[in-house]
Amino acid sequence: MHAARRRTPSTRAVDGAVDGGSGRTRADASFDTAAAFDAHAGALLGFAVNAVRDRSVAEDCVQEVFLRAWRARERFDADRATERTWLFAIARNVIADALRQRARMPRIGSDVDLEEVAAGDADPLERLALVEALARLSDAHREAVVAVHLHGRTYRELAEATGIPVATWRTRAYHALRVLRGHLEQTEEHDARA
Repeated sequence: MHAARRRTPSTRAVDGAVDGGSGRTRADASFDTAAAFDAHAGALLGFAVNAVRDRSVAEDCVQEVFLRAWRARERFDADRATERTWLFAIARNVIADALRQRARMPRIGSDVDLEEVAAGDADPLERLALVEALARLSDAHREAVVAVHLHGRTYRELAEATGIPVATWRTRAYHALRVLRGHLEQTEEHDARA
């Protein structure tokens, strides 16, 4: 066990006010930062790496997610969202901040290098929304969408390679695209209101 993750009585006092001699704090009862890190840090890192395409920046983002979660731990409400959903919502904001910060940084290079950069690069927040939507899919649905729509494989090729019937692959892709479309439309509505 890493020393940084070990919870001692002195670190528990930092987490919040102690609840009537039970040894647990009010914040511990609803959100345990160390347990959340152990359970979700890997998924959040994968999400961040896919979004920012830079592992060191992604690691900084994950660290910032857990710092923000720790600071806001009293506001976590398990009745409103799962721990994972709450952390991914924080991660989306952290990653959006990181992408905006990167976009504000001036590019350093020769005139030739700068001329080669496409003027109409896609909005990084659109890519983030797509990565987030893919992360919300089940493994089977994500596999179908990625294989068919990103890698260009046919349903027949997938059926032959996996032994799963063509109809199952089609159904998975259909339902996955419906979920993706719904999430992306919801994200666009949320962004338009903000």
